[in-house]
Formats: sequence, structure tokens, C-alpha cells
Amino acid sequence: MVVPQKKFANGKRHDSTKSFKPTKKPFKKTKDDVAARSEAMALQLDDVLDFPRGGGTSLSKKEREKIYEEVDAEFDADERVSKKSKGGKSKKRIPSDVDDLGLLFGGLNGKRPRYANKITTKNISPGMKLLGVVIEVNQKDIVISLPGGLRGLVRASEASDFTDLGIEVFSANVKSVEDHGYILHFGLPSISGFIEISNDGNQESVMKTGQLIQGVVTKIDRDRKVVHLSSDPDSVAKCLTKDLNGMSFDLLIPGMMVNARVQSVLENGILFDFLTYFNGTVDLFHLKNPLSNKSWKDEYNQNKMVNARILFIDPSSRAVGLTLNPHLVCNKAPPLHVFSGDIFDEAKVVRIDKSGLLLELPSKPVPNPAYISFKEGNHIRVRILGLKQMEGLAIGTLKESAFEGPVFTHSDVRPGMVTKAKVISVDTFGAIVQFAGGLKAMCPLRHMSEFEVMKPRKKFKVGAELVFRVLGCKSKRITVTYKKTLVKSKLPILSSYTDATEGLVTHGWITKIEKHGCFVRFYNGVQGFVPRFELGLEPGSDPDSVFHVGEVVKCRVTSAVHGSRRITLNDSIKLGSIVSGIVDSITSQAVIVRVKSKGVLKGTISTEHLADHHDQAKLMMSLLRPGYELDKLLVLDIEGNNLSLSSKYSLIKLAEELPSDFNQLQPNSVVHGYVCNLIENGCFVRFLGRLTGFAPRSKAIDDPRADLSESFFVGQSVRANIVDVNQEKSRITLSLKQSSCASVDASFVQEYFLMDEKISDLQSSDITKSEYSWVEKFSIGSLIKGTLQEQNDLGVVVNFDNINNVLGFIPQHHMGGATMVPGSVVNAVVLDISRAERLVDLSLRPELINNLTKEVSNSQLKKKRKRGISKELEVHQRVSAVVEIVKEQHLVLSIPEHGYTVGYASLSDYNTQKLPVKQFSTGQSVVASVEAVQNPLTSGRLLLLLDSVSGTSETSRSKRAKKKSSCEVGSVVHAEITEIKPFELRVNFGNSFRGRIHITEVNDASTSDEPFAKFRVGQSMSARVVSKPCHTDIKKSQLWELSVKPAMLRDSSELNDIQESEQLEFVAGQCVNGYVYKVDKEWVWLAISRNVTARIFILDTACEAHELEEFERHFPIGKAVSGYVLTYNKEKRTLRLVQRPLLDIHKSIANGGGSKTDKLDISIPGDDGTLFIHEGDILGGRISKILPGVGGLRVQIGPYVFGRVHFTEINDLWVPNPLDGFREGQFVKCKVLEISSSSKGTWQIELSLRTSLDGMSSADHISEDLNNNDNVCKRFERFEDLSLDMGVQGYVKNTMSKGCFIILSRKVEAKVKLSNLCDTFVKEPEKEFPVGKLVTGRVLNVEPLSKRIEVTLKTVNAGGQPKSESYDMKKLHVGDMISGRIKRVEPYGLFIDIDQIGMVGLCHITQLSDDRIENVQARYKAGESVSAKILKLDEEKRRISLGMKSSYLMNGDDVKAQPPSEEKADETSMECDPINDPNTEVLAAVGDFGFQETSGGRHSGASLVLAQVDSRASIPPLEVDLDDIEEMDFDNNQNQEKLLGADKDEKSKRREKQKDKEEREKKIQAAEGRLLEHHAPESADEFEKLVRSSPNSSFVWIKYMAFMLSLADIEKARSIAERALRTINIREEEEKLNIWVAYFNLENEHGSPPEEAVKKVFERARQYCDPKKVYLALLGVYERTEQYKLVDKLLDEMVKKFKQSCKIWLRKIQSSLQQNEEGIQSVVNRALLCLPRHKHIKFISQTAILEFKCGVADRGRSLFEGVLREYPKRTDLWSVYLDQEIRLGEVDVIRSLFERAISLSLPPKKMKFLFKKFLEYERSVGEEERAEYVKQRALEYAKSTLA
Repeated sequence: MVVPQKKFANGKRHDSTKSFKPTKKPFKKTKDDVAARSEAMALQLDDVLDFPRGGGTSLSKKEREKIYEEVDAEFDADERVSKKSKGGKSKKRIPSDVDDLGLLFGGLNGKRPRYANKITTKNISPGMKLLGVVIEVNQKDIVISLPGGLRGLVRASEASDFTDLGIEVFSANVKSVEDHGYILHFGLPSISGFIEISNDGNQESVMKTGQLIQGVVTKIDRDRKVVHLSSDPDSVAKCLTKDLNGMSFDLLIPGMMVNARVQSVLENGILFDFLTYFNGTVDLFHLKNPLSNKSWKDEYNQNKMVNARILFIDPSSRAVGLTLNPHLVCNKAPPLHVFSGDIFDEAKVVRIDKSGLLLELPSKPVPNPAYISFKEGNHIRVRILGLKQMEGLAIGTLKESAFEGPVFTHSDVRPGMVTKAKVISVDTFGAIVQFAGGLKAMCPLRHMSEFEVMKPRKKFKVGAELVFRVLGCKSKRITVTYKKTLVKSKLPILSSYTDATEGLVTHGWITKIEKHGCFVRFYNGVQGFVPRFELGLEPGSDPDSVFHVGEVVKCRVTSAVHGSRRITLNDSIKLGSIVSGIVDSITSQAVIVRVKSKGVLKGTISTEHLADHHDQAKLMMSLLRPGYELDKLLVLDIEGNNLSLSSKYSLIKLAEELPSDFNQLQPNSVVHGYVCNLIENGCFVRFLGRLTGFAPRSKAIDDPRADLSESFFVGQSVRANIVDVNQEKSRITLSLKQSSCASVDASFVQEYFLMDEKISDLQSSDITKSEYSWVEKFSIGSLIKGTLQEQNDLGVVVNFDNINNVLGFIPQHHMGGATMVPGSVVNAVVLDISRAERLVDLSLRPELINNLTKEVSNSQLKKKRKRGISKELEVHQRVSAVVEIVKEQHLVLSIPEHGYTVGYASLSDYNTQKLPVKQFSTGQSVVASVEAVQNPLTSGRLLLLLDSVSGTSETSRSKRAKKKSSCEVGSVVHAEITEIKPFELRVNFGNSFRGRIHITEVNDASTSDEPFAKFRVGQSMSARVVSKPCHTDIKKSQLWELSVKPAMLRDSSELNDIQESEQLEFVAGQCVNGYVYKVDKEWVWLAISRNVTARIFILDTACEAHELEEFERHFPIGKAVSGYVLTYNKEKRTLRLVQRPLLDIHKSIANGGGSKTDKLDISIPGDDGTLFIHEGDILGGRISKILPGVGGLRVQIGPYVFGRVHFTEINDLWVPNPLDGFREGQFVKCKVLEISSSSKGTWQIELSLRTSLDGMSSADHISEDLNNNDNVCKRFERFEDLSLDMGVQGYVKNTMSKGCFIILSRKVEAKVKLSNLCDTFVKEPEKEFPVGKLVTGRVLNVEPLSKRIEVTLKTVNAGGQPKSESYDMKKLHVGDMISGRIKRVEPYGLFIDIDQIGMVGLCHITQLSDDRIENVQARYKAGESVSAKILKLDEEKRRISLGMKSSYLMNGDDVKAQPPSEEKADETSMECDPINDPNTEVLAAVGDFGFQETSGGRHSGASLVLAQVDSRASIPPLEVDLDDIEEMDFDNNQNQEKLLGADKDEKSKRREKQKDKEEREKKIQAAEGRLLEHHAPESADEFEKLVRSSPNSSFVWIKYMAFMLSLADIEKARSIAERALRTINIREEEEKLNIWVAYFNLENEHGSPPEEAVKKVFERARQYCDPKKVYLALLGVYERTEQYKLVDKLLDEMVKKFKQSCKIWLRKIQSSLQQNEEGIQSVVNRALLCLPRHKHIKFISQTAILEFKCGVADRGRSLFEGVLREYPKRTDLWSVYLDQEIRLGEVDVIRSLFERAISLSLPPKKMKFLFKKFLEYERSVGEEERAEYVKQRALEYAKSTLA
């Protein structure tokens, strides 16, 4: 039973038993109603058995109020309609079944209903109470089946409520569990319930706190207000609600069982009355018999009494629904034995009504009813669509489409199934698809394709039918995929963790990638993890670079823990892994194996790979049978699902060391492999996978005359020495010579004996275990008893008792001189056992037997002997042995020095199997080394290695010396080389100690390219122990550090400096040496010492391109390399080196510091903060990008440093396409031309690839092509290098309709007009002159004023004569009259094209007319014919100055001299003097091309915006204050005031002047602040309006000039300056001076030459302004631009002109001090002679201040002391003197000076000033004792004064 809803809240009417008609007023609930209802409930507890519990509503307060308003509105509407119908005509109403079916009958209108009440989505309303069945419970909500097939959701927060105050009658919550029962909560605070625990205790296990239960009242305790309940299910089900008098409708609760009486039979149900006052209906599907036929009405006669249960209650219409379903009446849900999607072929039609057919489904154990929407037949086929759990009814369909398709319901969906679906919608998150049965699923965006889908709507079209695979179905949410790999996969589906078995191979997709592995998801949410080592990544690579999220991968399950839901996968089979397998079949050439660990995989073992020994491999092949298990197999190669395997012991033993990639190969290392092919010129050796090396004939065998085919065979196991690895050409050069590849252990003979055991096992597979145990009765070196059987020339055959089929053999040499009689019994020593041949080699030699027969039994002797051997013999010990038996593959040896212990040694090695072996004879003495003592892996044999096989010939003396050596740090030991690695020697020394000798510990200096060349394996040498092992916790890493440096061996004191030398700081520029130990594509890694490494970038190794191309070849492993230290990381002990000396770098970089060096030349900081690239350097570079058009090349010259090669700097010759032959990544040799910093703070490096530059030519002389084309190859880097009629070449930079621009060099460009492009008409310039085209022409015009160059590409001029002939200035003379046409009109004059010669001359505005011309443009037009007179000719610059004054034309006077203002328009530069002119900082903006904010200014940002016209015009002009020396120094301003403070009148005047100045500045700031509210002018027209409205404002004019400079129109800026000088009123002297200063800056920056241009403007300015101010302004310009020569020259001129000016002399002294010049005293003496006496104090004091700040403080003190001697009572001088000392900060000097000052006899006012200053100083220092001392001195002075 579902949790009943609580009663209707506010707004619901209060029903009573007397009210049967609906009220027309809105329903409202008061507090009195609630109180009355609570009391009524309490009074009825003794009579009412059931206590229905109401649940909380899910509606909010606002939702409830809205519902009440809608109800009230409906009642108002009904009332209006009823009133209207009364007043109007009555209309005949047509009866409608639809109306009756849609309404709920409540029985209040007195009318009998036609149909039974039925709940639908249309008539269900908030507040309705329903009975339901819980069908699903999840974490978020509860799904409840309601009457009428509806479903409801109860949120988790609404499932139970302890705080609800609604009245509850029958249901209750378990509040707490007590010892004797459960306390219940009904929702009323005053009433509680209790259920006792039964005697059997069953209830305790089922009831929990918060559980909702139903119970029957058994007892009521009125005093305690406790209701006792019983929760027995039978009692609850049979409990019938009593008929109480006056029972309210509100007390009715769904689930109540009532006694009902049949009132009438309706069309689709029955009308009942119950509990006296209430009516309810039962529809057809809730009758007692659900499968009732058409005669169901006969079963319910009027007044028949039945038990019914309330199904639903509607408080608004007072409608009640009942049910007679026997299961619901018994308080149980109706059973359903069918499921959605079931198909029934024989469904019986029970009833046909208006709504459809009622069928009886043949389900077991009880038939179920079904209701469908189709009428057809008595027996029909039906499929279940859904279920109505409340009615126990199934909903079916008869549509044919419902029977098609595998997916009809969610239960039909299986993860991994493939089905068709139609796309119904596509969105950014994915696509919604629909199956044939109607189910919908989602295809996520990542699963729409194998790759990332950017536009899903283009990938999936709505309506398209596609094939999908189901990924999972959770909570009825289906997810599918359209990835082709998953859809078409034939591998098993992994949809649960229980399906994950080891070895399972399936498909999945990556969901997350991390550094340590990948997460892979499968079907139904199953997820696994692939560790990094299973990904098959190359060393150093990241998983992100190989895989991506969403990628489908093929995985194999390696482990699965079902309990923790963890699956470990691998998505690749690694080469070199060890597997096991079972023989599946055998062919003539190979063995087919089923790999056990791979399940579905098979492997192939060729005959040669069954064993290292060729004969044993053939024998093994003949003995193998299907089913035989091979325990250890090596994966050599993977070809699809087939594996190439090997059973070779040599490869399996070293599987982890076998290389599979080029990066794993190290030169000079020895690696195991096998021969894969033989040719006449060499031998191919293969390792893992397809990694193959080649051994040339010269390096394959020691004997050059031997035949390779007779020395090796295909499949042979070999040891290969890596000679060279060339990754670019993918070539590996090997050496197979025995001298360099000899074995260092006994693995070859060990494999022989192990394989012999396997062969004997195969041969003895049919022999019983007892017969096979004969081997255990023999032990190497033991005595055995046997019977002589027969004797021949070779020896004697022996039989053994109780051992059949085993023979012994005593060779002739081992008879010991005894007489052999057949049948006699002998005791012999076992020398060897051949298990495959079942033969035992014996010996009767006395020395062998006597050593064993010493009062000890055989068994005891064996144990004792084994113990003795283990103590005496050690691995790698060299021994002398005697040959006892010579076998085909090995020797049997005895060691006399160790009790004739028997050992075994191989006659051949891996590389010499097919070569003739050295002949040995019995009894021969040999030298060998012990490689393995007796253990199971050696078949109980002692294994030796002959010196003749390993190539060593050392005596045992060194071995014994090595054994006795110690291993203390500093001690000298005897060590034996066991392995030679590229960077270290592995040695053994002492008593089983292992060590290494680093490559840097071989020679005293790292100068030898092959320091290990003189060493070989097995060699003994003396070494000194220098360090203990670094890793004592890892046994394999316990390597002692040794050194064989001669200096180290000679003097042990060197050892004391070892640790110190490791800590030394490396200095930038220091040369260090090291050995190459690693080379990659970008870096060379060096070993500087044992603990310090270094790296060199590829581009720092060479500057020649061909050397950089062969970068890796030039740095083989082990090569000695030197370099210069750039940086040093002390923590990582890593150096960065370059191979060229560093210039002017002297600093310590032990901590990677980045302190800057002195700027001796132009350089840039490198990536490590070190200055090492300079102009003129020749570098190696690599092209990183080819820029489009004529952009040139972007070249990398460092790890993070790039430069640009201009288009004209790529080739020396002018070639059509200089970029031909260049590609990205190509190495080039380049030269640094220029280094500059950009405005963004980055460095711009200009490079050149031209070989004609200094240092760029690789040969002794430049090629003939360059010599023959000197003129063509020349680049014009400066504008002055060009002259008229000069031949030039260049590349087209840009082409327009009016012409094109060409680049002549990286700094010079020229313009070509359309008319000068070609001799013929050019129709489409863009096509005929594309960007980058090479063109040749001649200079047509050079305009020095604007630095514009015009070039013509025509071959002849208009007259047909070559231009070189027409451009002849020698034909012209000063004073000649010429005629021509005006070519261009400028504000400063006319450019006239002179007839006949084609040259252009300039007629300045001052030479146009005798009268002043205000506007040149208005008077002259371009194209007019004019006559002029030549005033000046400059043949060097090819300039012609003309004059058009009428006086020239009338009298023909020659004018030889040029007016000073004539060429003032030739130069351009602007910059202000912020140091000397703070008010003119607005002028500084002109120095840049555009508006730029100046720092430290008074105007801040406002000074960059143009002033409003009305506000700016009313303010006095900008004042350039030239009377102050150090305006930017605040202290100086104070000092100036103090020096002038003696005279009160002078002080007051200065204060007034300063106040006026500040007020004026405030007005200026206010005016300029108002500018911020408006935008600055952005065009020339806006500036013109502004200057017309404010013509006297220098601020506006200067901003106008700055605007023109930002457009690169220098001539226009110059003309604006001239206009400003003409326009500004003559009385505005300061405003004019501002313009002159800006003009100085303009010409100083852009004049040609600047010095002359500035001088001409300066001469003009002197005529209009105060000369002193003009001199000071120009001086400031020169000082800021650091033109110190011009500064000195100008100052010399100024001190001569203004001898009596204190300011000028101070500027002279200031300049001398800033330049650190000597002779300051002589300047001071000269100034004192020239200056008036009243200026001496000012001059001396200011000079002293300058000395303190810029010069020598002692000279400043001398000056102050001198002036104070003459004027001791000038407190202003004392104050300034004290300020300068305080600024220096020497406490003792300052205090002594204060003591002198306060000891003076001065007036009290001045003494007060000094004492106050002294006290402020002591307080600033922070010493209170000194401050008290000053106060005491002041008191003493006051007392003395008063006295």
C-alpha cells in the first residue's frame, strides 16, 4: 500500500456530514478548524480501530495558493454561467458520453452517475489520495503503480516525515526500537504508539527505525495518550472500518476496508454506498473476478453486501473509488506472471466492450488478463506492451510491427547486441536513435565515429537507418555506439566483471589517459586499466602522443579481481617476453606451438631455434612429438596472430638485454643474436623483431681468407659487437670476430648439458621411472664399482650390477697401468655421464682414486668433497687444469691443485661452432677460469672457460693477488676486467667485489678518443678505490668506484681532493673536457666526471652546414669533446656547453645565476640568461620556417633563439628565386648582422647567408661568379650610398595599380611608378610584376628630405638617350638660368623638373619671391612652366638649389651663398629634454612615431591628450623653466630655496612666482584633464580645426607634429613646425621656444646630416628667442642623445658667450663630472674669475652639491668648508651641507658636523633651526639616547642664553 497523502492544506473547505451541496464561496481554513479537528480526533480514539496516516505534499506554498486561486476562479465562472443561463433562453443540451467519462462522480448533486469513476491523466488533481503498489525503489525516488495504469514518483525527501502535523489514523512510523517493542509516531505530537515484540521475536528482525507499518488498534491508554497496535498481517487485512456516527469525509483514507452495499449497476461498473453517508464506484477491472464476461452484471444484485477497499479519494469532487479485487482486499498486490514483450499465440477473447478486448493469457501458474485496443477473433496473437500492477492487468497490442525486431522492451536489450535503429534527433551531445520496437537510445558524441566529430549534424542525418551496437542499459537508459571497429568486432563481449578471465582478448575504448597508463571501458560499464609498461611505448614517449581518448583498442586481460572489480589489461604483445607452449604439430622445417599464456595464439619455432648447438637442434627436431610442453620460449617476432619463437638458451637467458630498437643499441657493447642471412660480402644478424645488423666480411671472421658459408650457418647463435649505429640510414655495423666477441662465461657449454638432459628425457619417454633413475646412482667425481666386460684398443667396457642398459667405459689413458681381466671387479672414478647415450666415462688413474679412498665412505666423501670445493673454488678464479677426456663438443678436465676436481669446458664458442676447433690431447695442461660451480642449473657440473676460447692468457698469480687485495677507499687493488661498456669498465676485485672504472677515471686529461682501446676482457690491472658503492640496499648496484689514472696511482694524496673537486664551481667561459655518452637529434650529452654531465646543443657544435648534417656521426659514443661552460645547474650537476669561446664573460654561474655582464658590445641573452651571441658572429643555424612572399627565412640559432634572414641576404647573387634549394629543417651557415630589442621586450636578430661576407666563405677566395659580379652583388645598406643614374637590382615587395615597391637591401626600399615599370604599356601590373620577382633598373630620383628613392625599370628615357648620358651636372653652373615644370608643391618650396637634363631641383619658399609668401600651394600648381636661376650645385649629393625671385631674373646677379634657412627642411628629428625642461615633456611625444606616454612627468597621462580649445586658449603658454639645474631632484629644489632664503624680499618674490606657476600648472592640468572625457584628434582635418581655434598653443602644434610622425610623414611634420613658428604670436616667447625645442629634436633624429641640420635651425632660433634659453635647450637635446662631443663643443661656446652666467658654468661642471673628466678645479677657478662676486656663494654651494652627487665627496666638503669659513653664520649653507652628508649616510661625520653647527654663536631662531634638524636626524636613525642628548644640549643652550 502506498503512503497516503496528507490532507488538503490551506484553502480546502471543511466538510461536515450535513453539507451535501457544493458551496459557491472560496474554501478557507482557520486556526479554529485545526484545533477543533485535533480535539475531535482525540475524542474518537476509543471508537476508531484504524488510524490512517497522511503523507506530506510535494507542493510548495506558492503552488498550493495558485491551485486555490484557480479553484475559486472556476467557482466564480460557474456562478456567472448559471446566472446567465437563468436570464437567457434555455438551450437543449446534447448528452455526451465523453463528458460523463471524463468527470468524477461525487454524489453531491443528487444525480445518479452513468459511468464508474476512473482515474486518468485528465482528471487526476493535486490533493487526491490514491492507493498504489511499489514497483521500484532506487536511491533517488520510489516508483509507484497507481490505478488506471498511471505511475507516480515519490522523492526520497517525501518518503517519510516525522515533523508532519497532519492527522494520521492507521499507518505509523517506527520512531525507535526499545527492549520490549517499538515506539511509533503518527504525525501528531500528543499521541504516540507502541507495538510489543512477540514471544518468537520475529518482528524485531523486520522492523527498523523509520519504517512505515500498518497496524490494528489493540488498546488505548488515554492517560498516557499511547495507542497499542498489532502489526499482524492477517489482522490488518481483515480489519474492517466501523461505521461511526458523524464520521467526516476527511477521515477516509485509501486502503481502508469497508462494508459496501450495491446501490446500482452502471455501464462500466457498480455504484456502492458505504459507511452510511458515502458513495463509491467500482469499474470493470476492479471486480471480484477480473476475467468477467458479458454477464458480469448478473452477479451484483441490488443491496448485495461485499467487502471493498478504498482505491482513491478526490477531496475536491468528493469522488471515491473502490476495488473488489481479491488480492487488494487482502492487502496484497495482484500477481503478474507475464512480462513486457512476451508474445502469446493463443489468447482467448473474454469480453468485448467500447474500450477494446479483454483477453485471457495462457500464463502459468494462473492465467492473466490482458487488455488491447483491437477487436478481432476469438483466438488471437498478442504481445504485451505494459503492465498495470494495481489491476493485475497487462496491456497488449495486435500490430504486426510489434512482433518484428529483436528489441521490444528494455529487458530485450543485451550489452553487445547489434541492431538497426533510426536517427530521430541530433544535438551537440550526440544523437537519439529509435529501435524498431519503439525504444529509444542515445549515441554519445564520442561514439558517433572512430574520430572526433566536429559537426555531428553532418555525420548523422535525421531519418537515416544505421547499424549500432548496444554499449549498456542502466536504469532503462540505453547507450549505443557507431564506431565501426566495435560494431564489426568478432571478439567476445566483456559486459561484466565475472566474464573477465585471464587471456581474454576483446575490444574496448580508451576513456582516460594518464602518465602511468590508460583506462579502457567495455560494455555495461565494465572498466579496466592498462599499465604503462603494457602499452608498448618507446622509452621517453608519453601515452598522449600514441593514444587518444575514445580510441578503440584491442586488449588482453592479464589479471582480474572480481571482488574489487579490477581488471588489468595489455593491448600489445611485447617482443622479448618469455612464454610457454605445447607442441601442436611438426613440419619439416618448424615446430608449431600453441602458446599457453596467449590462449588463441600460435607460435612457430624453426629447427635452428630449438638449441644453440646445431647437432642438438636437429636431434631435438626428430624427437619432438605433439603434446610435448616447452616451458620457456622467447618471442622473437610478431606477425599478426602468429609468433616467431626461439628455444635458444643464450637468447632466453639474456631476454631483457636483447635490443628491439635502435635506441637500445650502444656502440662497443656485445649483444646476443642469431644469423638470419649469409651473403658473399657479409653476414646479417637479427635481434628482436626486425632489428637487423650487418657484419661485413672484414669484421665477420678473424681469418680474411676463410669462406663465410663455411664459418657460419643460418640460425646460428652468435655474440655480436656493435661497431656503429647510424639511425638516419638505419644501419647497424657489427663485428663477429672471436677476438672481440668471445664469451665471458660458460653459458655455451651449460646449454649443451641442459639440452642433453632434455634430449635424454625425450628418448626415455617410454622407459619406466625406475629404469630412468640410473643417473641418480652416479655422481661426478665419485667412486663406482663395476665389472669388466671386454677390452679393445680404445679401452675397457664395464657393466654395473643392478643397472641394465648402462655401460661404463675406461679409456686407454685412464687404465692406470693395471692389467685388465674380463670379469674382474674394479672401483673407478666417474668422469662424465652421457644421458642420451647411457654411457659413463670412468678412470682408474691412481691420483684420482687415491684422493677419494681415505677412510671415508662414498656418501660421506661426496658431501665432504662438495663442501671443500665450495670453499676453495670461486667464480672467475683462474686455475691450471689437465685434460682427462676429449669429447666432440667439450673437454673433461681435472684440477690437481684442488684435489683433482672434475670440470668441463667447451671446445668452441657461439661464433666458432662451424670453425675447426683447437686440438687437445689427453694429459695436456691448460689454463681456464671457473665460471659456474656445481648446482642444478649446471647439471651438477663444475663449468670452466678455456683461455684459448676467451682469448686471455693470464697466469693464476694475478688471480691470487686479486683475491688477497683489500677494498678500502684509497687502497690499490688488483682488478680484472669482466665487461667493457661504452662508458665504464666492469671489474672484479678482492673477495667477490664488483666495481667500475668510469671513462673519466682512465687518463689524467680527457684527450684520448678511445680510452678503453688498450683494455680487453679478462685483463688484470692495478686500480685505486676512490668511492664506496652508492646504493648499498640494492645488491646489483653495489659497484665500487675505481680509478686507473696515472696520477692517482702514483700519489695517494690526490684522493683527498676527489670530493672537493666534485664541488668546484664552474665559471662561465671555462673550457672543460668530457666524453660523449649519449646523442639524440638535438643534444650531445657528455660525461665530465663521475657525477657531472654536460650537454651541447646541435647548433652550438659547428657552423658549417655539412658538419651539422652529420651531427651524430661527428660525436660517436666515447669521443672526447671539449667545450666552454655557458651555465651550470649545481643541484642537477649539469653543464650547458658551447664549442666556441665566449666573449667578455667573467662571472660565476655555479648556481645558474643570471647576473648581467658589462655591455662591451651588442649581444643578446641566451636561453640560460648568458650573453653569448654578438654582432658579427658566424653561427650554425637551422631553417625553422620559410616566410611567405619576400619575408625571408626564420632560422633557429639556439634552443630557444631565432633570427630572421632578409630576402636580400639569402644569396650573394641576384637570382630570380633565392628561396630555391631551401627547405624547413635544413642546416645553414649564417652571420649575425644586427641585434636590436623590440618594443615588446623581445630581441630581433638579423642574419645573413651571403658567403661573400667576412668569415662566411669556406674556401680561400670567393668564387669567380662573385668576383665577376661585384657591382651586382653589392647591397646598398645606407641611403647615402645611392646616387642618380646608378644601376640597382631588387625584388618586388608589393605591386599596386599605380606601380610597385622594390627592396634593394634589408634597409633600403624604392618606388617604381606605373609609367616606369616597362618600356611598353603594362596592362596588369600585379601579374607581370608579382611579389618576389627580380628586377633591374636605375635610380631616377633621390629625395634626401624624405629619404625617398624612385627607380625606373625602363631601358631608355623619353628622348631615346641613355639616362646616364642625360644626367650630367657638369653642364650646369651656378647662375645659369633654366626652365622647367613644377613637379611637386610643398609648404617649404617647389620641386622643379629641369628641362633637357631630367633632373629635379628645389626652390625654397624663401627664394620664390622678394615678398613673403604665406601659402605656396595657393600660388603654384604642379605642371606649371617656370623659369629659375641656379643658386647652388652639390655634385656629391646631386642636389640643385634654385631661385625664382624677380630680382634674380631681372639683373642676373649670381648668388653664391646659400641662406641659412634654405635647407632646413632636409633633416628631421624630435626629442625633448625632460631633465632640464620638465614643463616641455609634452614635446617628448614628438620623438616617437605616435603618442607615447612619458614617465616622471607632471602631466601624467593627461599630457598625451590634446587640450580643449576654449580651456587651453585661456591658459598661459607652457613655460620651459631653464633657471633650475636639477629640476628632477627634489632635494635640489629645497637647497635652492635655502640658499636664497637669507633675503626675505627675495623669498617672498620666489614664493609668489612659484605660486603663480603652480596655479598655472593646475589650470593646465585641469584643461588637459577635461581632454580625457573626449577622444584625441585622429586625423589631419581634426588637428587643423584645433590649431585654428588655438593658434598660440605650442601643446597643440607639437601634438600635430607627433601625429604626422606617427604616419611617417616627416616632411609634413617639418612644415607644421614652420607653420607654428609663423602662426604663434610674437609675444608668446615661451610658446615659440617650445616649438624650437621640438624642431631641434626633429632635426637631430631625422636630419641629413643631423649636426648640420640642427645647427641651421639653431641659428634661426637664436634670432627670434633669448639666446641663452636656446643654448640651454640645445644642450639638453645633445645630453639626452649622449652626443658628448657636441655637448663639450657647445658648452665651450656658451661659457665664452655667457661668462657671467652662473647657470652656464654649473652646466659645464655638471657635464664634466658626468663624463668623469679631470681638471674640475681649473674650471671652478675660471668661473670664479669670470662670475660677479655676489654669485660666488651660489656657484660654490651648487658646485659642492654636484660633487657630492656626481663627483668626489671630499672635493664637495672642501668647497663647503671654504665658503663656511667666510660665512659661518649662513644657516642655509649649513643646512645644505648637512643634507648632503645625511644623503651619504656616514653617521660619525654627520654627528661631528652637527656638533660644530650647534656650537656656533647664532641668534636663537637660527639655533632653533639647527637643533630641530639635529633632533629629527637622531629620531630618523632610531637612537633615543642620542635624541635625549640633543634635547639636553638644547636646554643647556637655552639656559645659557637666558642667563
